Amino acid sequence: MQSELDQIIETLKKCECIKENEVKNLCNKAREILVEESNVQRVDAPVTICGDIHGQFYDLMELFTVGGECPDTNYLFLGDFVDRGFHSVETFLLLLALKVRYPDRITLIRGNHESRQITQVYGFYDECLRKFGSLNVWRYCTEIFDYLSLAAIIEEKFFCVHGGLSPSIKTLDEIIAIDRKQEVPHDGAMCDLMWSDPDEIEGWAVSPRGAGYLFGGDVVDEFNRTNNIDLICRAHQLVMEGYRNMFNDQLATVWSAPNYCYRCGNIAAILELDENLQKSYKTFEAAAQENRGVPAKKSLPEYFL
Repeated sequence: MQSELDQIIETLKKCECIKENEVKNLCNKAREILVEESNVQRVDAPVTICGDIHGQFYDLMELFTVGGECPDTNYLFLGDFVDRGFHSVETFLLLLALKVRYPDRITLIRGNHESRQITQVYGFYDECLRKFGSLNVWRYCTEIFDYLSLAAIIEEKFFCVHGGLSPSIKTLDEIIAIDRKQEVPHDGAMCDLMWSDPDEIEGWAVSPRGAGYLFGGDVVDEFNRTNNIDLICRAHQLVMEGYRNMFNDQLATVWSAPNYCYRCGNIAAILELDENLQKSYKTFEAAAQENRGVPAKKSLPEYFL
């Protein structure tokens, strides 16, 4: 399987699709690994934390250039692998293949876009249909979404999640108790972890996203104290400078899709933690035009226009 996997990784690194039966086998292997992982997966330092990728394959290649190749670098990706970019299929399958090949060197947690409903609106569903002529690959991948961890904890000190906190969760044990093997619900704890955002407010507020909550520095302070955590690290929000620290450095947002949607003009970042949990950010710009196969304007899906 190893040499076969290496071949699949090489194909995907060229941004070429693998065969449908290879996707099926890869997803079966991935499920065997992911089913053993906790809702709050333990991760060792040193590790490099990455935010949203959103199918921007050539920018993911740029990220590996800046941060180092897997398995030389230990990676934690905070979800939103698919939708909006042109290459969600190749992006997700490459990360999944790396997970199967190097299970202890890469951790993938679930974002709000790792959802059947969301991918039917924002591109992944259409892309699978266009590239494979059937929905089988979309079905294999979305089933794997249900097995992804909801969060990660680095050396008991850094709590990592896609979106944010939930008014119905006080402790990490309450996250561990969730039955994660399901479509992302419209409300409740599992939904909040993927949809919530920090804001300069007191307490909790309704989120303009229509799911999850806004939460303030007092909420972060209490959660971190209760769980003996130094930092919450999350993604989910576009940050023009690639990263943002909030609430006296108790929360960090990391965004890893440069020039988001190929038009936002933002830079991207990754967060490197050394073995002593010292933080350093690396920023990077979108891959050069000559290094990316961006389709002509006329083939842009409607949600770009």
